[in-house]
Amino acid sequence: MTKRIISTIGLWTIVLLCVRFLGATGGIWLVALISVLTLREFYGMVERMGLDPFDRFGMVMGAAITLAPCYLSAWVHPDELLALAVIVFSIRILGEREPHNRVETLAWSLFGVVYVPFMLQFLVRILLITAPHAQTGLVLAIWLIAVSKFCDVGALLTGLAFGRHKMTPNISPKKTWEGAAGGLLVSAAIGAAIAWFCRSYLPATFTPAIGALMALPLAALAVVSDLVESIIKRRANTKDAGQTIPGIGGVFDLSDSLILSAPVGYVFFHLL
Repeated sequence: MTKRIISTIGLWTIVLLCVRFLGATGGIWLVALISVLTLREFYGMVERMGLDPFDRFGMVMGAAITLAPCYLSAWVHPDELLALAVIVFSIRILGEREPHNRVETLAWSLFGVVYVPFMLQFLVRILLITAPHAQTGLVLAIWLIAVSKFCDVGALLTGLAFGRHKMTPNISPKKTWEGAAGGLLVSAAIGAAIAWFCRSYLPATFTPAIGALMALPLAALAVVSDLVESIIKRRANTKDAGQTIPGIGGVFDLSDSLILSAPVGYVFFHLL
């Protein structure tokens, strides 16, 4: 627990310093780095399943897809890059893998690109929002990260204190319904607090009440994201996606909460 707390504080310090001195550009490159490292760990788990994904090309395409909304939008869109990845993977699978695992290799290689960089590029799109304030996208991205990640913290602490009823014993035995409820409440409180303290950077419609309400489905998706990663880790017979971050695990263990919440958050922000 101590290592997890220290790592959490350290990571938030890095994020805040990055955006403080580099602004949205720093945030975009940080998202791209996290995206590529997450995909690397994802493919590592696929290899532990006994398969051989197209990891190098997948990570190159992952970086391009994540950065496309910022740097490539005049020439190509992320969905077109995703289509290119499908074409290249499909051609390569014909002669570069053994017949008995071609289908699984193709499926996992493609799923990795879709599930990680394609989903996380919506966080880059959020960072590019510049109305009503030049820093609006930056604040919205921090808001999304906070409500997604603090759901984990709230769920952990509430589950340790009050957890009695297992949520998904066959997927993640330590998760409880009481912990999940606590995580949702913490996320709602964080969402309302950031909406209040950063109101000068946000649209007038983004009130604390709206912030709290929007945080609830995003926090629920963060829980689902964590369970999906747990399913993948169980299939790979591994406890953590990596050992990069003491007390937390790998980068995938850090970014999993954002994978499903990023595109939904992007839609919510545009509805405002």
